[in-house]
Amino acid sequence: MTSGRVNPQFQLGDQGIDGLGNVYYNLIEPALIQQALVRKEGTLGQGGTLLVTTGKFTGRSPKDKHVVKTASVADSIWWENNAEMSTEGFDALYADMVEHMKGRDYFVQDLIGGADPEHSINMRMVTELAWHGLFIRHMLRRPERDALDEFIADFTVINCPSFSADPKRHNCRSETVIAMNFDRKLILIGGTEYAGENKKSVFTLLNYLLPEKGIMPMHCSANHATGNPVDTAVFFGLSGTGKTTLSADPSRTLIGDDEHGWSDNGTFNFEGGCYAKTISLSPEAEPEIYATTKKLGTVIENMVFDPETLELDFEDDSLTANMRCAYPLNYIANASETAVGGHPKNIVMLTCDAFGVLPPIARLTPAQAMYHFLSGFTSKVAGTERGVTEPEPTFSTCFGAPFMPRRPEVYGELLRDKIAQHGATCWLVNTGWTGGAYGTGSRMPIRATRALLAAALEGSLTDVEFRKDQNFGFDVPVSVSGVADILLDPRRTWDDPTAYDIQAAKLVAMFADNFAQYVSYIDDDVKAAAIG
Repeated sequence: MTSGRVNPQFQLGDQGIDGLGNVYYNLIEPALIQQALVRKEGTLGQGGTLLVTTGKFTGRSPKDKHVVKTASVADSIWWENNAEMSTEGFDALYADMVEHMKGRDYFVQDLIGGADPEHSINMRMVTELAWHGLFIRHMLRRPERDALDEFIADFTVINCPSFSADPKRHNCRSETVIAMNFDRKLILIGGTEYAGENKKSVFTLLNYLLPEKGIMPMHCSANHATGNPVDTAVFFGLSGTGKTTLSADPSRTLIGDDEHGWSDNGTFNFEGGCYAKTISLSPEAEPEIYATTKKLGTVIENMVFDPETLELDFEDDSLTANMRCAYPLNYIANASETAVGGHPKNIVMLTCDAFGVLPPIARLTPAQAMYHFLSGFTSKVAGTERGVTEPEPTFSTCFGAPFMPRRPEVYGELLRDKIAQHGATCWLVNTGWTGGAYGTGSRMPIRATRALLAAALEGSLTDVEFRKDQNFGFDVPVSVSGVADILLDPRRTWDDPTAYDIQAAKLVAMFADNFAQYVSYIDDDVKAAAIG
């Protein structure tokens, strides 16, 4: 049975998938919510939200992500970072998953990745769970209903949480699997209900395809000055560093909160929605994101709630610290209608420094920007990945290593060339700890971070006095209006300056050890930036 709009020439049966139960094509939000409730996949929350849990896995499973090693991609995949799968393993996985799907109901959403039609990709998302269909309908871009009659998918994602992979038969690591086959234009996901795997599989796909067209794919949020798309800013950062929070600035227009491309036309969002962390979310600090938690169709993921009043508990992380909400971009009042902007005027690299060493903001030269982009230093925040229970210092190249199929230098060189061509100013912003390391110090005040960012984006830091950081060699403002001077000098925030020096030396050594892997691939000016 089919429901909704679909081109009958391109149903699942034509892809060798038959014998299914009901197949629901392109249901819109109310129908997907209704199906999820009928199937007891979740609870109807305040305002018509959908309250769901993701079972065993409340975060991504990056170690279970595989790329099929075919001749067409063998020389272009970063195999040290991407687990390979044999074609025989994938073929067996596909056959077994299709057999498992027989007799079960599925939900199909025909969607688009990329707001720039010149560089977008058509995605067919096949999900076992109705709420996954609702989630990905928020996260990707929705074609006009009339366009669905002629929709032809470039790639298909099949997500079957009830299917368990066989590591020996399917050439994978565990019962959980995310397998990408570029030749067959298929992505298979099994053994996990965590919805984020859907969107990140599409992001990984675009990260492979777009560099061939000279487009820089970016794990970043983006906004532009109201009424002036030329004044665009992008915010690189891993989950938990503040991409969503800091880009949702009511004084600027939001382009998107997580994944973008930088083409010859400018900046464009890959997505049609936001996937925001909700732990400690408050109406005072983040009113617009908070408001989405009571809007029709917002997916509320892994949050504790009162069974009678359905009030959400934003502080209870007993299910996970990675509690989230997924909503369409237009739920944010200042969101861009087109989701495109100009070439970035400012590039902000967000890091969550658990060592308490880095300043709250620093200005980077182009060479330093490439150094910190390739380093991708941050702290994994609790819950984002399975097994992470407290901030864990890490280096994730390009601020998104789990989603990078190609070698880091490919993305680094694209970024370097675009910075040189368009003259962007680069900043490093620490949203982590100050006054000591994790466990001793405190998180960087969000108000201070916002004030510093506003000053950077408005251009008011251009003429202030800077000092040279003794550890990393970048420029740090000495004084910024509205921010305590002491906060701009991390060493002064520590009770014991000698302890700071020891911690700083440790962090510098970690940077150097990590960056050694790139030395043979980079230019001399970037090597000089590594020395500081």
